[in-house]
Amino acid sequence: MNYRKLLFLLPVAAAVGSATGAQKPNVIIILADDLGCGDVSALGSKTLTTPNIDRLATGGIVMANGYASSPTSTPSRYAILTGRYPWRREGAKVLPGDANLLIDLQQPTLPKMMKSAGYATAVVGKWHLGLGDSKIDWNGKIAPGPNEIGFDYSCILAATNDRVPCVYVENGRVANYDADHPIYVDYANNFPGEPTGRDNPGMLKMMWSHSHNCSIVDSIGRIGYMTGGGKALWVDEQMADYFVGKVRNFIDANSNRPFFLYYALHEPHVPRVPNPRFAGKSGFGPRGDVILEADWCVGEVLATLEKHGILDNTLIIFSSDNGPVLDDGYQDQSKELWGRIDYLPAAPFRGGKYSLFEGGCHVPMIVYWRGTVAPGRSEALVSQVDWLASLATLAGAAQPVGVDSRDELNALLGRSTQARDELLMGEGQRLAIRRGDWIMIPPHDGETYNVAGVEMGNMPDYALYNLKDDPGQRNNLASANPAKLAEMKAAFDRASQEGLH
Repeated sequence: MNYRKLLFLLPVAAAVGSATGAQKPNVIIILADDLGCGDVSALGSKTLTTPNIDRLATGGIVMANGYASSPTSTPSRYAILTGRYPWRREGAKVLPGDANLLIDLQQPTLPKMMKSAGYATAVVGKWHLGLGDSKIDWNGKIAPGPNEIGFDYSCILAATNDRVPCVYVENGRVANYDADHPIYVDYANNFPGEPTGRDNPGMLKMMWSHSHNCSIVDSIGRIGYMTGGGKALWVDEQMADYFVGKVRNFIDANSNRPFFLYYALHEPHVPRVPNPRFAGKSGFGPRGDVILEADWCVGEVLATLEKHGILDNTLIIFSSDNGPVLDDGYQDQSKELWGRIDYLPAAPFRGGKYSLFEGGCHVPMIVYWRGTVAPGRSEALVSQVDWLASLATLAGAAQPVGVDSRDELNALLGRSTQARDELLMGEGQRLAIRRGDWIMIPPHDGETYNVAGVEMGNMPDYALYNLKDDPGQRNNLASANPAKLAEMKAAFDRASQEGLH
């Protein structure tokens, strides 16, 4: 038995007991979509004020070295829910809206683990991990999906808010299904008579800049083609309120028992279409407005917990699936508005979503547990892939087998500054390694900047940076420090080739 670890956890157990008797703590993961460290006022934003996220940051632990496993959505979410590096899973890349379920039904998952420990489990919001195991029938039962990998309740976007189908899926069926308007989806060919954003720009309330010019739903061009839907089609301005309502309902129904909620915000992913309550309020266009909307969503979670008197017995982890991006397919003035102050949402990091530079995977990560976690800032190196094993310890569940996840609960609760020595990040074979204060990016083929204007981190030679001295990665030390480069190369080769531990 690891008695040192036991001693670390005794204060946690005592705090839980004093708050709610024998009841285990609730756990909520709030995952923003494409949010940068420079988008949160408590983390140094020069553009926005986010009082509810700030409440988590000032009342909890800011993990200054918190990482997503990947700079894009699908693979990083795969890592969170499975505790496994996404580059180990073939096909772990950004998925279309009609892709099949990426998670194998037999592998360990975060909701399965929490359920085994006696928790009610739910996912609300963006999914983007595929559904079904063959061609999806959107007019019938859609399975397997979230419910089959451990969630008691699910209400999701099948993929993203810029991809078809533009309907909510609740417990494996299209919500508010309209039998008079059956739903069909195709990512290669349009359906006869259906207008597209490419050919009908006058029908659009938000003009596309690249890629988002297929089917028009709610006057917005999307990726992919669909027909049908009728009353089941979502209204973008109502999406935040819709999902907040589902979150409230789940907490209301489970306030007297331990629960695990994975609340996957759609903000600030494109298309950025805020509720009229937030439109024009940020001064930084739709992207700023939907970040204010996301902050409101966080406030509604806190208010609901306080209503039931369970905030003190709820661990909240707030983070983002990957780094930020400005022009990700629509002309919403984000690039122009942020450019006027020479400040990017990934600040102080280089790159952003899609990139192997720090801006791609170095994300906001805040751990809040009022009365149990002392406020502060931690330099411990942690990854979202570690949430599975860490929460297993918190919940009293058996540790999962055959995963990359590590039990870093002490670091997440601010009880230890020791965590990972190294981690890998990226997707497919585009990987980088961080080890201590150093990060190495191996040579990768590909474009220097992608269509979104993001610097990708694809370079012809090795790049080596000391993040403590150079968080913006402007000084490549590969030539000046051959010994450190050799050490990092060896670590990368070992970590990327070793089997599961």
